[in-house]
Amino acid sequence: MEELLIVTTGGTIDKIYFDDKSDYQIGEPQIGRILEELGVAFRYTVIPILRKDSLHITDADRELVRATIAAQPGGHVLVTHGTDTMVETARVLESIPDKTIVLTGALNPARFRGSDAEFNIGCAVGAVQSLPPGVYIAMNGRIWNPERVRKNVSANRFEAC
Repeated sequence: MEELLIVTTGGTIDKIYFDDKSDYQIGEPQIGRILEELGVAFRYTVIPILRKDSLHITDADRELVRATIAAQPGGHVLVTHGTDTMVETARVLESIPDKTIVLTGALNPARFRGSDAEFNIGCAVGAVQSLPPGVYIAMNGRIWNPERVRKNVSANRFEAC
């Protein structure tokens, strides 16, 4: 892998909560900070495209993500995305040939102690380096085919469908 392209769209991984209002905002992308703290031994570029909860991502937003990735020269792409509509975005990205694209996110904000963000990012980085071209989802310690996975909202995890 020459350089990893990271595209961020928001989602829980980047959320900042305000206790006094029980409200949240999507903050700065956390993945660059996480990779820097971990001292990774590869080059990466972060392109923040959206700062949205994935429930608010539109078809036009998905097309923007697809077009941005398709226009980049690199063949290895990691996308951080909210978990609720990650599968839908992954399916749109399947039209991009000759790139290994892995989507990941978090069920708890990266700023929270005990968040799954670092673990999911680590799985995604390993996957994007080792899998053949295609689109994958890295969540809950597994690599999923977007055509065969769904988020179980009540159990708050991804599972085969």
